[in-house]
Amino acid sequence: MTRSGRSRGLVAALVASLVVVFAPHGTAAVAHRGTPAGGGLTIGVLLPDTHTPRWTRSDKPLIEQRIRQLCRTCTVRYANASGDVAIQQSQVNSMIANGVRALILAPVESRALAPSVRQARQSGVPVVSYDRLADGPLSAYSGYDSVAIGRLQAQGLLASLGHGARQPRIVMMNGEPTDPNAKALRKGALSVFQGKARIVASYNTTGWIPQNAFTNTLAAVAKLGPHGFDGVYSANDGLATGIVTALKAEDVRPQPPVTGQDADLAAVRRVVGGEQAVTVHKSFSAEADAAAGMAVALARGTSIDAIAKQRISNGTDKDIPAYLGTPVAVNRSNVKQTIVDAGVYTVQQICTPTYLSACRDAGLTG
Repeated sequence: MTRSGRSRGLVAALVASLVVVFAPHGTAAVAHRGTPAGGGLTIGVLLPDTHTPRWTRSDKPLIEQRIRQLCRTCTVRYANASGDVAIQQSQVNSMIANGVRALILAPVESRALAPSVRQARQSGVPVVSYDRLADGPLSAYSGYDSVAIGRLQAQGLLASLGHGARQPRIVMMNGEPTDPNAKALRKGALSVFQGKARIVASYNTTGWIPQNAFTNTLAAVAKLGPHGFDGVYSANDGLATGIVTALKAEDVRPQPPVTGQDADLAAVRRVVGGEQAVTVHKSFSAEADAAAGMAVALARGTSIDAIAKQRISNGTDKDIPAYLGTPVAVNRSNVKQTIVDAGVYTVQQICTPTYLSACRDAGLTG
């Protein structure tokens, strides 16, 4: 064989070693790509930002712990995009180049990450979209039904406003406009508000950044006046932080009720203290367990049917295997049952000196 022939043969062998042949969703016939020296698998975990407390406080450790429980020889490669799409795209490419066998991806922007998801598929790397549904050819999704969450938020807001004769005036503080989750949340909320409330202003919050929600809230107060609205629909707890801060800065009294989701510790304290009407608890451990389980199974080339018992659609596919958890509305009257008794936070974590009186009124302390 000539030198050029031998070179072509080596290249062909190298390409063959990198190939993963996918069956439709759920399974993958995996070759020997991205196996560390110790014989384990490498799984990438990419989270979107650091300004949302849940990602680093809850999701990262829960996902990593579950992967290691399921696969003692697995290596977890972690990256956080700090809210920057270009950084996350680069992180995906880097992980693919460094031989990960599966990716768990919570996208900064779902549409913008679609080319990265396609690149992963072409490179034989299954992608499990996490909490936020990415565009592109996904292998699985672990998260929640955002339309249902939007309904819970809106129902909680209306309940806090009572049943007066006049329709309450609502300011809507939606999430990142390119995020399908934000659109689904808005859809769910509007289905409840229709005929029962008036939307007097609506804002999108670029990047899900609390500072942007703060700025939008100042704009709403300037436009409508401090008494020109009765409640604020907030798509998540991070945005609620910015909203409540802005309402205080503008000395809006009484403070109108605000919604949220994620049951961040600060939000649960606000619910107890009466500064936030409702948050929505999503079990991060269940969501993380499902994502980790699917990622490990896909990396090993085994079925995910026992975990992904539902189906969801994105802009690319209508039949993505999915784990969809059950969201729970949290208000002042049920914090003990939904948060404390469920082991999310302890009374000591919630009831700091600032909230001791409110905790007594909410029945958390004697």
